[in-house]
Amino acid sequence: MFKLLHQPEYVHVLINHLPLTGLFAALLCLIGALVTRSRVALYLGMALVSLFALSAWPVSEYGEDGYDRVYSMADEAGGAYLKQHKELAERWTWVFYVTAAAGAAGMVAGWKWPKCLWATACAVALLTAGSLAAGTVIADYGGKVRHPEFRRKGDLKESVGHLRL
Repeated sequence: MFKLLHQPEYVHVLINHLPLTGLFAALLCLIGALVTRSRVALYLGMALVSLFALSAWPVSEYGEDGYDRVYSMADEAGGAYLKQHKELAERWTWVFYVTAAAGAAGMVAGWKWPKCLWATACAVALLTAGSLAAGTVIADYGGKVRHPEFRRKGDLKESVGHLRL
């Protein structure tokens, strides 16, 4: 098992769900805190958003490090999905970093200026939703690299054209 942890493509597969599932749970916490108007839960939600948004960094690093090995194992269609997955990740990973920074800044701003806590929490929730949208598209292509059962005929060409707006 420890041998697998030294292969970046396996570590990528192991941790690549953290930015999405973790951010989704953090967003639910943040929305719940906004609805119940709980200050403590707002801080917890923003801390979780920062933590899970920042988890995109090691996911991205391990993905880049394992790219060549996965590309060599992929079929032709899988290779095309992998290239698109990499391009989307390179283009949109910054959204996760902005979200992580906003979560941390929201906590600091809420502590220093308590009246702005609710507004910053709303902004963090919106950024989190944006990160989830970007991450879902990135993950969709990544899932199709080694899983032909997730692919639909003409899926890559139509989606690539749509995403280059």
